[in-house]
Amino acid sequence: MNKATKQISKLFAAMALAGVASYSVAADTIKIALAGPVTGAVAQYGEMQFIGAKMAIEQINKAGGVNGAQLEGVVYDDACDPKQAVAVANKIVNDGIHYVVGHLCSSSTQPASDIYEDEGVLMITAASTSPDITSRGYQLVFRTIGLDSLQGPTAGNFIADHVKPKAVAVIHDKQQYGEGIATAVKQTLEAKGIKVPLFEGINAGDKDFSTIVAKLKQTGVDFVYYGGYHPELGLLLRQSAEKGLKVRFMGPEGVGNKELSAIAGPASEGLLVTLPKSFDQDPKNQALVDAFKAKNEDPSGPFVFPAYAAVKVIADGIKKAGEDDTAKVAAALRANSFDTPTGTLAFDEKGDLKDFSFVVYEWHKDGTKTEAK
Repeated sequence: MNKATKQISKLFAAMALAGVASYSVAADTIKIALAGPVTGAVAQYGEMQFIGAKMAIEQINKAGGVNGAQLEGVVYDDACDPKQAVAVANKIVNDGIHYVVGHLCSSSTQPASDIYEDEGVLMITAASTSPDITSRGYQLVFRTIGLDSLQGPTAGNFIADHVKPKAVAVIHDKQQYGEGIATAVKQTLEAKGIKVPLFEGINAGDKDFSTIVAKLKQTGVDFVYYGGYHPELGLLLRQSAEKGLKVRFMGPEGVGNKELSAIAGPASEGLLVTLPKSFDQDPKNQALVDAFKAKNEDPSGPFVFPAYAAVKVIADGIKKAGEDDTAKVAAALRANSFDTPTGTLAFDEKGDLKDFSFVVYEWHKDGTKTEAK
């Protein structure tokens, strides 16, 4: 990061929101910033991340903490807005915090990670799937979820091999995450010989999709893939049904939210979604699932368990490094594997997981899902 960029970033720091919550305060603590959307259109995903991370902090502290220290989580709201994410990143640095679980939206994670790498802060995102985040040779950036370069082909291959449509429209929200995953799907479909006559963006935050629905009808496609988040897809599903467009839709993990069904209603029935495995359904995680339910928290969200795993990896990395030094902890993360509720995790040189898989689910109008066959 050059000097001018630093100055701009520090100007954004004035916009930063203070941590809105902290927990597990102790005399000797290792603070972990939990950065993501508390407010905004995708705050539900932030809540998934926060409850997973908080539970890990609580359980690690109950088990004795890390090298004699307790963990303390501090929540920062970036609203999934890139400028606010930069402000939050600067606030985290100024607050003297050396570890981050976050951010959530790829378009926020990438600019924030520039600051963390420059300032010696170790970041693990449990939700951002854009390959660009870990393609820059950074040493302090990791993730506990898979990449769009994996998720896109998973979706594209399922569409080609199981749905077998004649022509597919690929729509996206023009953002880093949405357009990135849509592009990967389009490339996979075309490589499998499936026609993609329409590849087009809508604007995040739009409410009226009559123009794109009319275009979908005009092109005569029999399947639609959407890259983006649930607020827009929910409306697109509902308006498509209202206007008599009878095609099946599919989306990425960014649409896998019960709020989707609240928006789309019956039109959400049969939607296909790629998501991380349902870790809450793994029998070995039953005690952890019960712990969430005892707090009236939903453990089924796609980012809950990856966020728990991110905190556990940080804690175990500090233990293996033998000290709270982010460069040494990062080296320990690359040199070891870690047992977590999402499986045994190992990182490659980029900071990505060596092994991760997405699963295709069929979504139902009541907000539940079943594995697609």
